[in-house]
Amino acid sequence: MRKHIALGLVIVLLATALVGCGSKDAGLKDGTYTGEAQGMSTVKVSVTVTDGKISDVEVVEHNETEGFCEPAIEQIPAAIVENNSTDVEAVSGATVTSEAIKEAVNNALEQAK
Repeated sequence: MRKHIALGLVIVLLATALVGCGSKDAGLKDGTYTGEAQGMSTVKVSVTVTDGKISDVEVVEHNETEGFCEPAIEQIPAAIVENNSTDVEAVSGATVTSEAIKEAVNNALEQAK
């Protein structure tokens, strides 16, 4: 009897662990969504979801500090698409812009849930 109970508990624990491993962005509705967040200025993004996954992220408007923001504007959207998640590293030297882009994408994805 103890073996059956122990086996049942192990199965429940494994099932619970596997459910937690899914992407937080899984199951998004297809479409193009906009979002914004505050960096050094307001950063606006356009996020496209295709087949339930992030397929494109574009910074469409910003007034971030020239000479510092460009690496983040180039690298962060690509990293988000590659990882299908905003859980990506900030670009060194452009942390504020990096975080603003990620927050703006998260705000856009709220519409896709």
